Amino acid sequence: MDEAVRLALTKWPDVPSCTGWLRLSRRGEWWVPEGPIRHAGLRAFIGRNYLATPDGRWYFQNGPQQVFVSLDYTPSILRLVAPGQLETHTGLPVMSISEAWLDEEGSLVLRSEHGAALLDDRDLPALCELMDGNLEAPDGPITLNWAGQQLPVGRIQRAEVPTRFSFNPNPA
Repeated sequence: MDEAVRLALTKWPDVPSCTGWLRLSRRGEWWVPEGPIRHAGLRAFIGRNYLATPDGRWYFQNGPQQVFVSLDYTPSILRLVAPGQLETHTGLPVMSISEAWLDEEGSLVLRSEHGAALLDDRDLPALCELMDGNLEAPDGPITLNWAGQQLPVGRIQRAEVPTRFSFNPNPA
């Protein structure tokens, strides 16, 4: 969290939270009602101050105010930044993947040290190249060959993802 944000929290501890204004898209873009946030500095500021409550509600600490984020899918979005290298939509490098899941739409959810994250759909073909098994078979075994490990890929229904990974996609 930015030092200026910490100071604002100390100065104004009772500012009401905000909901229904900020949204994280499936591609890791921050959206407000007027459209996507394009200003690089603002996107970086939001990313540095993006946190979760103990009950799984994600928010952006904007000075003294918590701005709760509506999630189009998961709290983090992963991008393939180089072969064999993933990072979160906030720029954090991923050092390890512990779980992989395919949903009924063909979206890939990965768990890393940063929690559950949807893989940006633009990077899905590259990771599918690293999978063994029949992706079309609903019950067939699939493995992801990542960083020298054979990671089993489970099946999950999209509606189950928030409960499985303990987050609230629509905090109020």
